Amino acid sequence: MNLYKILRDWSLPIAMMVGVLTYLLFVNIPCLYAARDFANKVVSFMQPALIFLILFVTFCKINIRELRLERWHFILLFFQLMLFVGLSLVVVFTDNLPHIARLLLEAAMLCLVCPTATAAAVITAKLGGSAASLISYTMLINFSVALFVPFFLTLSNPMEGVSFLSTFLQIMGKVFPLLICPLIAAELVRKLLPSLHTLLVQKGRNIPFSLWLVALALAIAMTTRAIANSNVSVLTMAAIALVSLVCCVVQFAYGRFVGRRYGECITGGQALGQKNTVFAIWLAYTFMTPITALAGGFYSVWHNVINTWQLYKKNHSE
Repeated sequence: MNLYKILRDWSLPIAMMVGVLTYLLFVNIPCLYAARDFANKVVSFMQPALIFLILFVTFCKINIRELRLERWHFILLFFQLMLFVGLSLVVVFTDNLPHIARLLLEAAMLCLVCPTATAAAVITAKLGGSAASLISYTMLINFSVALFVPFFLTLSNPMEGVSFLSTFLQIMGKVFPLLICPLIAAELVRKLLPSLHTLLVQKGRNIPFSLWLVALALAIAMTTRAIANSNVSVLTMAAIALVSLVCCVVQFAYGRFVGRRYGECITGGQALGQKNTVFAIWLAYTFMTPITALAGGFYSVWHNVINTWQLYKKNHSE
């Protein structure tokens, strides 16, 4: 029982430690060097596959009619987008901006505009929030990011051959297949394979969370690699880590504040605070100063620390 309690309360930190140790093993054990390329290919396949399965099982438990937009969704959306737009305009219209200041502004932009994690519904359900309401906001913010971000990124980070349309299509192709395809698959199973659907609903309560732990370990392994391979100074890295921490705490706090007014305290906090950091890292490498990808990596650590604390409180309150 004590071992079970430890695993239950500290499952997220354990998964994070597994991710860090896995990376360190591949880097420091010579006989594993030959397997690096294969491991990278496996991870690149497994991450989207795990997210697909997590969302598929989650969607099986949710009636599509429950997916509806509410007023607090738009309050959080306005908060995210306006902060991002404001920081983007500072970057665009401030001449002779010091390099470190630009890096920190871009890091904050990345942390603020990054959409809700596609698997955030798993933690939300564990904490007692509304998975359906969380998924509704996830779809809203992903579509909004695909629309808003290309315009302001082409202003703040102009790149030859990169247009609004090409950026929009790249972002849409990155996030929406992992949102729409599991929803369609779940509806097909609901209609065509009702016995399988019933089995997943009745017996699959812990499947999404277990899959999420594996996905988290892989994500942290990739985050560790990004941090270890960066060639920035310790001071710059610490500054980016601090910026991402402030953004994380502010977003969790504001999301819970707004959500509480509408009876969705937990869901609001997770909707605004838990981010798709894999997308953030990709966005930074593709359209921004690559060093700012560290902000996404550090944010992954911070939001999982907060989730660990919330799960610990939830488990012990029960």
